[in-house]
Amino acid sequence: MNINPFDLLKNAQKLQEQMGSLQERLGTITATGSAGGGMVEVNLNGRLELLAIRIAPEAVDPEDVEMLQDLIIAAFTAAMEKIKEAVNAEMGALAGGMGMPGFPGFPGLT
Repeated sequence: MNINPFDLLKNAQKLQEQMGSLQERLGTITATGSAGGGMVEVNLNGRLELLAIRIAPEAVDPEDVEMLQDLIIAAFTAAMEKIKEAVNAEMGALAGGMGMPGFPGFPGLT
C-alpha cells in the first residue's frame, strides 16, 4: 500500500469533520436482535448503547431462568452484529477510497 502522507495531511481537517458527523449519526443508527423466535428482543444504537429489551411473557419461566438469560445474550449478540455491519458501512463510506481498512476507536467492529 502506497499512501502519500501529504495527501493525508491535506484531507485531515475534512476527515475530522466527517468523523464528528459520523459520531452524531451513530446515535441514530439502531438495530434489533431477537432470539427464541422473537420471544426476546434487544435494541441497540450505533454507539453500542442498549436502548430496550422486550421479553414476551411466555419466555419467563421461573424454573428456567438460565434459558431466559441465554435468549437475552443471543438477542444482544444479534443486534451487535447488525450494528457492526451498519457502522462498518458508514466508516467505509467515510474512508472514501483512501485505502484505510478501518479507524481506531471502534474496538471489535472489524
